[in-house]
Amino acid sequence: MRDRVEKALDLIRPALENDGGNVELVDVDEAAGIVKLKLVGACGSCPMSQLTLRMGVERVLKEQVPEIVEVQAV
Repeated sequence: MRDRVEKALDLIRPALENDGGNVELVDVDEAAGIVKLKLVGACGSCPMSQLTLRMGVERVLKEQVPEIVEVQAV
């Protein structure tokens, strides 16, 4: 599952990098379906970061890896 999450994040990264940010995979709890991510660069300090996480990153991750139940920012 971790590899599939990384591949899905690779789809998202170009858009984040265009805005000066990125996302790091911190942890994957396969049993619970929880993915922990850290927004870095400009994304880490952006006031819209939670919206980016929920409406962008989480949406794409759940489409690519249906077993994901929740995405958490750390």
